[in-house]
Amino acid sequence: MFTELRVGARKGKKEKMKYSTIPGDSQLYTNTMDKKYSKLAKYYDLLLIRFFPVWKKWLKQVLPFIEGQKVLEISFGTGYLMTQYAARFNVYGIDYNDKMIEITRRKLRKKGLSATILKGNVENLPFEDNTFDTIINTMSFTGYPDGEKALAEMQRVLKKNGKLLLLDVDYPANKNILGTLIVKIGEVFGDVIRNLKACIDRTGMDYKEINAGGFGSVYLFVCTKK
Repeated sequence: MFTELRVGARKGKKEKMKYSTIPGDSQLYTNTMDKKYSKLAKYYDLLLIRFFPVWKKWLKQVLPFIEGQKVLEISFGTGYLMTQYAARFNVYGIDYNDKMIEITRRKLRKKGLSATILKGNVENLPFEDNTFDTIINTMSFTGYPDGEKALAEMQRVLKKNGKLLLLDVDYPANKNILGTLIVKIGEVFGDVIRNLKACIDRTGMDYKEINAGGFGSVYLFVCTKK
């Protein structure tokens, strides 16, 4: 099922990996990626959900870790994951892309599900401190120009002892070719590849690190706000 990685297993090797250069102009980067996703939106489900079914398996690994009643999904894309849990929770969603928001709202209506869907930027979340029991962020963190600020905002709106479920790509610990290729493909698309463990470490949250697939390139961090 899940394979938890030992923290020490990636130390040292990770430090030798060449990570992406952080964008100098955050707004320019965000606008550029927004345009890319607008063009991709209508093909997103076809490419990833239907023809790349392992994508669904990666995303669904967060489901067992959702706790409490009030849940926020940040950068929900076309809403596939949200449709898997929305019936059981009081769900909020925030995304920057208008087309993704439109598709998600339509999908929720079609399935008879409800959620409060908003447009917004992860670096400035429109919520009060200590609002959510669980925050979900899947395959999106590499699309943020300022990862530190994004994590700080997630932590701010998360309740004490709440869960942050962050799923994204990073270099595989054993540097295997296929896992590394998955990471590099994302970087070519424009993603900012970061040392995920180091980013989470700096938040001060407790966490469990899980190898979620992708030949060791997909990681799930189950974080708890102290």
